[in-house]
Amino acid sequence: MDIAKSQKDDFIEKYVEAFRRELIVGGFSARTLKMYLLYLKEFLEFVKKDPLNVNREDIIAYMAYKKQNNATDSTMCLVYSALRHFFKEYLKSEVMEDIKRPKKGTKLPVVMTREEVLRIINSTTRKKDKLIMMLLYSSGLRVSEVTKLKINDLNLAEKTALVRGGKGNKDRIIILSDSWINDFKSYLQKRKKNSEYVFSDYKGRPISVDTIQRIVRKARIKAGINKNVTPHSFRHTFATHLLERGENIRKIQELLGHSNLSTTQIYTKVSVEELKKVKSPLDELNS
Repeated sequence: MDIAKSQKDDFIEKYVEAFRRELIVGGFSARTLKMYLLYLKEFLEFVKKDPLNVNREDIIAYMAYKKQNNATDSTMCLVYSALRHFFKEYLKSEVMEDIKRPKKGTKLPVVMTREEVLRIINSTTRKKDKLIMMLLYSSGLRVSEVTKLKINDLNLAEKTALVRGGKGNKDRIIILSDSWINDFKSYLQKRKKNSEYVFSDYKGRPISVDTIQRIVRKARIKAGINKNVTPHSFRHTFATHLLERGENIRKIQELLGHSNLSTTQIYTKVSVEELKKVKSPLDELNS
């Protein structure tokens, strides 16, 4: 084995492991932790120098390399966040102070019409699959939050549930619909496997994100919906439909668990029903 390479690998692993512990203590999600460590390791392998000796040009060179290799806007923002947290928060370095965050194009989320929501939910005959999609739409949950939801977190009498350790490790209260509660009670009485989770696999373990993604994809195809509907599309649709109904955007922010109102305001741009109420000036010419 090349001794120099072995020493370099050990050196990189030392920094990556130390940063990993820092992120764990900071309460970062497993996904964020994974991606931050991936990009830090890639960066250190790219620059081939001690992070304490890294300069602005090294970081710009790496980010340019990523961009030239067709990294998406989202990836570039994630790379920036990973390196900024490593240098600013962990190393207490100011090397990234004058490096601007990459611009991220604004893409409108996929939102279903009410008719499409009904079609996709009714396209499946499996009770559990239908309940999962009903919950995604009626409560605005993230797919990962659905997998972790436990029966003890439900307050069916109050029509609410407690989401524990959501994004940013924050707890929040969500609403439950009457229709979902009635169907869930019936499902709970008949399900064969006893489990603490609202939705479990045949061994009583929490259902996986991949399983829910497959359920939604299969239902979308069967319903004949051409939009790229994913589990997260139900969350987008939940927020948009509430906004179109005139609900206060601050309440929607709380229900979604958004830290910043600006994140919730994206739904003001996709409220098609409100846009359709605007009358074209051409129609006013002859009136």
